[in-house]
Amino acid sequence: MIPPVLPTYARADLAFERGEGCYLITDDGRRYLDFGAGIAVNVLGHAHPRLVAALGDQAAKLWHTSNLYRIPGGERLAGRLVATTFADTVFFTNSGAEALECAIKMARKFQSHEGRPERFRIVTFEGAFHGRTLATIAAGGQAKYLEGFGPKVEGFDQVPLGNLDAVKQALGRETAGILIEPIQGEGGVRTPSPEFLRALRSLCDEQGLVLIFDEVQTGVGRTGKLFAYEWTGVTPDIMAIAKGIGGGFPMGACLATERAAAGMTAGTHGSTFGGNPLAMAVGNAVLDAVLEPGFLERVQAVSLRLKQQLAMLKDEYPALIEEVRGQGLLLGLKMRIPNTDFVAALRDQRLLTVGAGDNVVRIIPPLIAGDAEIAEATAAIAAACIAIAKKQDAAA
Repeated sequence: MIPPVLPTYARADLAFERGEGCYLITDDGRRYLDFGAGIAVNVLGHAHPRLVAALGDQAAKLWHTSNLYRIPGGERLAGRLVATTFADTVFFTNSGAEALECAIKMARKFQSHEGRPERFRIVTFEGAFHGRTLATIAAGGQAKYLEGFGPKVEGFDQVPLGNLDAVKQALGRETAGILIEPIQGEGGVRTPSPEFLRALRSLCDEQGLVLIFDEVQTGVGRTGKLFAYEWTGVTPDIMAIAKGIGGGFPMGACLATERAAAGMTAGTHGSTFGGNPLAMAVGNAVLDAVLEPGFLERVQAVSLRLKQQLAMLKDEYPALIEEVRGQGLLLGLKMRIPNTDFVAALRDQRLLTVGAGDNVVRIIPPLIAGDAEIAEATAAIAAACIAIAKKQDAAA
């Protein structure tokens, strides 16, 4: 018999009553160190006082008016995002997938607005993950997400990550743009080189294409910069964000230059809940914290210490850990055993992590994590390695 909640998730048999900073707590008082952060969402951890206050204050005043009227909190948040990024304008959504849908529509509309309506195809990359809508699973191109959902939405051409020749071969008279994650999160914490990203920027400039960055997972401080593109020397035309910008509240945004967004006039796109007052209050509170002097520098310093500790564990347990990947606090352990087994072993040590493609375990803590949490996580990973090694020895 099918359960009341549609069984589309392989959930762990674990439920939490509350959260405190970097910890999640069950109703019987067990504390788990959360180095998954709601899949790179809870950038300020759980129950952060600023976010609690912002949401509570706004909830006591106004929840929803729709986009038929001005939303001052949204105007403020958009202005702050414009002031701190390449963008000139922002469209607010409820999720990363919706932000990507907006970005894809905007790229197509740009070409039509420029008098090239035949240009609608987007070049994307193998291993990518852009969301679960029909368009975004087609953009990602992964068979496990496409299977059983009918004909693949037309207009996406996947090529190997980092292969510039393959990109050039995929470009044609119908190509509208290129869509890429600065670091593939779901794809296994795989990082294209800055040189590759610069080459994509040059191709787009030369051929009148739109360069789209998916920073749903890498954005809002996750890599030690406000957005990952800042490390690369490459500026996109359109960028989709979500996850961290809401700090746990559902929201996303599509950022764009004035030129890229020129075709998006009144009535061309919309959202009932996108940019509602509750989300905007939380988003502004998140930016208040992340943009404070020293916050991002602290993330970089913490990341360096964590990555060093993970590298030491790799050297100590080479039969289990093959490689340490990533940047900032978006790190990954490429495993020599099934990553699902290692995630479960870490959970037994009360450390929460997230699996990814390419047999990787993602280490993506809240950005407020410090030395104490790093030490605790490192000890838990070592304990999990020891437990697995003992099981292997006993089975041999």
